[in-house]
Amino acid sequence: MKRILLSVVLLMAAVMTASAIELKSEGRDPEYVKKIVARSEKVVDKLALTDEAVKQEVVTIVANRYFELNDIYEARDQRLAAVKEQGLTGEAKQMAQDFAKYECDSKLYRSHFAFPATLSLYLNDEQIEAVMDGITFGVVKVTYDSHLDMIPTLTDEEKEQIRVWLEEARELAVDAESSNKKHEVFGKYKGRINNYLSKRGYDLKAEREAWYKRIEERKKQEGK
Repeated sequence: MKRILLSVVLLMAAVMTASAIELKSEGRDPEYVKKIVARSEKVVDKLALTDEAVKQEVVTIVANRYFELNDIYEARDQRLAAVKEQGLTGEAKQMAQDFAKYECDSKLYRSHFAFPATLSLYLNDEQIEAVMDGITFGVVKVTYDSHLDMIPTLTDEEKEQIRVWLEEARELAVDAESSNKKHEVFGKYKGRINNYLSKRGYDLKAEREAWYKRIEERKKQEGK
């Protein structure tokens, strides 16, 4: 009985927490807010949520994450700009810059884990992963699928390693400050994957050329 009551209390607390979520738009440019909300809706639409109230809450959570990241990076940039204006040099300059970056990383660390925890009020693990994919432009699936298509002889071990690295890249990219920075993260991991496959004996240039030919053949077949 006590366990049931505790579960009810926890559920009520979750509902109360969820109902308190508000769009953190105060003090922001209305056009910027409109852009971020539209971007968040695009991410959430892919979940095909049937409950409109739940959908709106999730959109708000995603939009607030964008706002939060913007605030974190703006604070970092302001601190770095202040260091430059102060005319610091040598060790003092380096310490001030390091502190600005450390403070930024600390905030990102807390935000990184708070985000999926808040989403979990409304979404299951699979849906949360879909949100992360949406925020990172679906690069994990596109890159993974393209590697499997390009090199049909990949072993299960190699496929798993590629998947693990791409998901690791997504964990970093979801915190990046811009779309370019997100793609930079994936670019580094794609380089790691290429190095790994080369060491495993794959001739990536030859594999890629053969893949392009297969793609062209498919297009011709589809055009018939």
